[in-house]
This record gives sequence, C-alpha cells and structure tokens, in this order.
Amino acid sequence: MDSCLRRNDISILSIAKSFLKHIYQMTVDSFPDRTITIKDDEYLYFGGTSYLGMATLPEFQSLIFKNIKKWGTFYGSSRNANVKLSVYDKVEQLFSEQIGSEASLTVSSGTLAGRLVMDFLATQIQTFFHYPKTHPAVLAKDSLPLFVDNKLHPKLLDNSVEEIAITVDAILSLEVTPTSFDFINDISSKKKITLVVDESHSLGIVGKKGEGIFSSISTKILHRKIMISSLGKALGLSGGIIASDKEFINALKKEPVFISSSGANPAYLETYLQSQDLYKIQRQKLQLNLEFLKVALHLTKEIKFTDKYPVIYCYNDAIFDKLLENNIIITRFKYPTYKKMMNRIVITANHTKNDLEKLVQKLNTNYDK
Repeated sequence: MDSCLRRNDISILSIAKSFLKHIYQMTVDSFPDRTITIKDDEYLYFGGTSYLGMATLPEFQSLIFKNIKKWGTFYGSSRNANVKLSVYDKVEQLFSEQIGSEASLTVSSGTLAGRLVMDFLATQIQTFFHYPKTHPAVLAKDSLPLFVDNKLHPKLLDNSVEEIAITVDAILSLEVTPTSFDFINDISSKKKITLVVDESHSLGIVGKKGEGIFSSISTKILHRKIMISSLGKALGLSGGIIASDKEFINALKKEPVFISSSGANPAYLETYLQSQDLYKIQRQKLQLNLEFLKVALHLTKEIKFTDKYPVIYCYNDAIFDKLLENNIIITRFKYPTYKKMMNRIVITANHTKNDLEKLVQKLNTNYDK
C-alpha cells in the first residue's frame, strides 16, 4: 500500500508540475522588484520594464511622498486653464535639454502622447508608413508597410511630390540595438518626411546620459522629427512626453484633446527634477550589471544580448519553464505585432550579482534537457 501511495504521490506531483508549466499569467499583491512573491513562494524576477529600478527605490519614493504633500495626489485641470503650475515649464525645459530638442510637452500617458501626435499628423498628412512591428500607439489608420519584400515601399521611391510620415520604435521588441535609420537616405527627394520615433524603451537608459536616440538621428533629409515616449518605464514616472521643434509643440498645445485633458502628475514631475543624481547612480549600477553579463553569459543563436541594453531575448520556448522550475520568472506573453510568445529577460539596476549569477548559470546550461 505504501508503494501505491508513493506512486500516486509521484503521479500527482508530475501532474502538478505539468500544469505549472502552462501557467504564464500570475497575479501578485505588490510591485515586483528583483524578487516576486507568488502564493508565499519567492522567485527571482527578471521581467517588467523598471530598468533603472526607480519604482521601488526608497530615496526616490521619499521624494515622491514629499512632493505629493506639495502638489497633491493629482491635479485634474487643463494645462490651458488660467491657473498654471510652474513645474510643467521647468520639467519640459529640462527634458528638451536632455533629449536634444527645441521643445517638449508632457501629457498624462505615453499612449496619449502617441495618439495626440498621430491624430494631429493625420490632419496634415495623407500617407503614413510604419517600420515592421511598430508599436500600436504610433500606428496610423491605413498605414503602409515601410518595406515590401525587404525593399522600400515603391511609393517611397517614385517622383510624386507629397508629404509623408514614418513611424518607428527606437528599439523594436525582440531587438537589443537601436533601429537603423539609413533607409531614409534611399527615399525619393520628392518626399517631405516627418519621422515619429517611439522611445518608450530607450529613454533613460540608451545613450551616455540616458538621452535616448532622438538627437543622434540626422535631420538633413527630414522635414521634421518627433519623439514620443512613456515616462513609466526606465524613469518610473506617471506620464508621457513629446519632443520636437517649437512650431510643432506649440501647435499640439492648441489641440482640443490636449486642452481638454489633465496634465501629467505634477508631484511626479517635481520628483524628476529633484532625482537627477539618483538616476545617474542607478544607470551606473545597471551598466555594471550589464558588463558582468557580457563576460559571464554564453551567447548562442538562441540568445540575443548586448551590454548596451538591459534585455535578453531567448528564442527557445523551453527557457520559461526551465527558469520557473528554478524559481526564476521572466516576462512571457503574446505581443500584438508578433506571431509567437515572447521570452523577455529584463535586467534592472536593483539586481544583485548573486541574482545574475543564478540567472547565468541556468542560461548557460542546455535547457532542453
């Protein structure tokens, strides 16, 4: 009988493990930092988008608490109202200097930033093109693919004089290096080009000072370039930002959607102004973590990583279950513009060397076995 019970126990355990392997969605009751707790079990967490670890940084939180007392929990008034908050002009000036733009504009979310820009451009421009797998927030209705059979769309090469807009992510999902904009040089000179770049996954962590790639994009051929970004990823803030030339930003300020919307949370913006040293420290910590991985991680055809970006992509579906069995959780979900599930391993400034060693040990083994 004992033997039968043992066999049953083994059978039940096998079923439980098999069931666990197919559970990819997990609900938690607190913000996941470098660790995550699920049903009283602690796991190392390599997911999310808090690249700099600001969301749980005690010093950062203390500043937010202080500024909530100054600015309240939220200010639900139009930016165009007769009473204006000084923090908006201050933070937008700082962002402009950091990004390398003439002007910038904060809004309540990254998605609103994208839609505000795209809806405005739709009143000025008839033809839109999008880079493969561009984020839905900057995807215009009836937008044409930038490439057809790995070549520029024929309409970009003809001699028709027209104004066009091209939308692209600064760093595409499943990529770890910035998008190349060399294709712009091959577009017909008859086209008046507006380039819209989504920097939600690059602002704060790409560039020597986290400035992103906006300033590095040549404007010789472009009529205009526009950056939009969420502030809720690397920067750990509530809101979104748009950066471009003064003429464009001033035009957006007159748009009905902007006028009728509440602004970004002023307490968070004040915290950004006061946290520049904290951001610098966290970027340094993150870079040290990436340099460790550069030496310790064995790159294969199924692993994509560079020490310039805090994400590892794995193209072997077995990796999620293998890491889960070893109390490590990564991001896994079906992205709207991709056919397969995404296995995304995110490194943050808050991960310890011990955390990274455990991850590397599993990634460097044959997880098919």
